[in-house]
Amino acid sequence: MKACIVVGKYYSPGQTFVNRHIQHLFGGADCVVADTLTGEAPQDGRFFEMEPRDRPAVDALRRPFARAWNHARHGTSRMPWGSARSRLKHYLRSRQPDFILAEFGPQGVSIAPIANALGIPVFCYFRGSDASSRIRHSHVQRAYRAMMPRLMGVFAVSRFLLDNLASVGATHPNAHAIPSGVDVRRFQPGEKVPGSCLQVGRFVEKKSPLLTIRTFAEAAGPGAHLTMIGDGELLEPARALVAELGIGDRVSLPGALPHEEVRAHLARSEYYLQHSVTARNGNTEGLPTSIQEAMACGCVTVSTRHAGIPEAIENGANGFLVEEHDFEGYREALQRALALGSPERQALGARAREVAVERFDNDALLKTLEETIAETLQAAQLSGGMRPSPRR
Repeated sequence: MKACIVVGKYYSPGQTFVNRHIQHLFGGADCVVADTLTGEAPQDGRFFEMEPRDRPAVDALRRPFARAWNHARHGTSRMPWGSARSRLKHYLRSRQPDFILAEFGPQGVSIAPIANALGIPVFCYFRGSDASSRIRHSHVQRAYRAMMPRLMGVFAVSRFLLDNLASVGATHPNAHAIPSGVDVRRFQPGEKVPGSCLQVGRFVEKKSPLLTIRTFAEAAGPGAHLTMIGDGELLEPARALVAELGIGDRVSLPGALPHEEVRAHLARSEYYLQHSVTARNGNTEGLPTSIQEAMACGCVTVSTRHAGIPEAIENGANGFLVEEHDFEGYREALQRALALGSPERQALGARAREVAVERFDNDALLKTLEETIAETLQAAQLSGGMRPSPRR
């Protein structure tokens, strides 16, 4: 089956889930449409940049009218228009994909009307901010509601995100929660370093790295060590806080690291810490890939009841959860985790690994995605239309 993947930017190394779909969905995408292509995109005809580098002069005159029209009709001014729309339609006709999968809500909004006009079935995958902070805006709500009837199906990495969409009236009868998943064959427990704690991810508000540092400083004894991998706007404030607290010998902030080095850290860490919260702009997690990877590596996770995290972590069974912004509760949970005897810690880590294998194996989840798409298209073909039969 020939798949077309629509993304915002390609190549983006941090979007492992998108890259995996491009590489493996139905044997690999036949074509990829991106808002922006970087120099790392292969020059083999499969990769198409939606926005022309050089628009004809007439487009400059049409631009304000086209953007206003698209915003009024579709709820967004990002719709391809003029020469970009013509080029995209020509490209899709030449590739003739069996379906389009838009990765993230804004890409779904942009591509769905064009896909409908060409008779190409289209699906959309929601993953985090596209179904959290973005839906605070009325024009985004309107855009999503207008998009839903154009889609054959909707996917999200967590039930939480589907519920978010439903709260603003953006629902679809063929909606499925399918996590991004983790390669449980590559992410496995290694020889654990006693007292080792880890956090992986961008230093941004929704991951509250400064709270994690303060919590670790109060909860952890001299035998524990915290490594926080990633970069972002709060990295320098985090380094300043570590210096202020005088815990530079117990907290390492190496910045962003290659994925293989991250995997090695996860394999040898006993604990994974992530105090995720809803940011002030409404941005949330979906179901963090880093937590799924930590579970596969047998780490005991200490986190929050936030977004899709409770869909993976069961408090006291394979990790510990507290409420968002609960500093005292988080400190107590971390103290409780670090105080576990070796048999108890190993049991929780083993259960985390079992859940990851049972529910977050990305090979199995990719197969589930393929089967859902194939069944939807088959049902639509049998019914003689592009709209799917409702599924439960």
